[in-house]
Amino acid sequence: MTAPAAPAPIRVLVVDDQELVRSGFCVILDAADGITVVGEAANGQAAVSAVAAWEPDVVLMDIRMPGMDGLEATRLITRGSPAAPKVVMLTTFDLDDYVYEALRAGASGFLLKDSPRHDLIAAVRAAAAGDALLAPSVTRRLIEVFARRPPETAPSPTRLASLTARERDVLLLLARGRSNSEIAVGLFVSEATVKSHVGNLLAKLGLRDRVQAVILAYETGMVVPGDYTG
Repeated sequence: MTAPAAPAPIRVLVVDDQELVRSGFCVILDAADGITVVGEAANGQAAVSAVAAWEPDVVLMDIRMPGMDGLEATRLITRGSPAAPKVVMLTTFDLDDYVYEALRAGASGFLLKDSPRHDLIAAVRAAAAGDALLAPSVTRRLIEVFARRPPETAPSPTRLASLTARERDVLLLLARGRSNSEIAVGLFVSEATVKSHVGNLLAKLGLRDRVQAVILAYETGMVVPGDYTG
């Protein structure tokens, strides 16, 4: 009986204007099982070209770079194609002023540049699997940004009308920063059932990942600032 083929490695593009930082990430990722670095780029414009040339699964993207920054590059990379790579933003501070705009631009999550190597590897694997999760500190930052924004007309809650009651429950807990396992415990269901609900609600709402689901939950008023501890 033929053994099943090993899954293809996760293809990663590393983007940072500091050569030593890029090199460090590349060494760590290339040494990890199931991950291969397909290229590097020193600015946003080079990153856009590299994505087209190498078709990575995940892009580690620095925010602040000369020329085209990581924000604009992320918009260009993620727009319009469901096959676009997942983008994990690299930042020096977890309270970076660009958190909200980067998520709106299409980023799937954030990673501090001084994170331990196992966190870097875990972030790449999570993003590739579509399970990117906002850390509690980033979720709180997102809420703070919403709290400071001037009043405006929110998107119509009718966009959520297609969801079942249980899918709405799952979305609410996602928006509060809960992991799949925490949601499973809270709703007394299996983690596999939670993953199924997450997949269904993303498909119904036309969203790329759970980060976009969190943003939609706040923009529609389903969750309000200060509600993340519930």
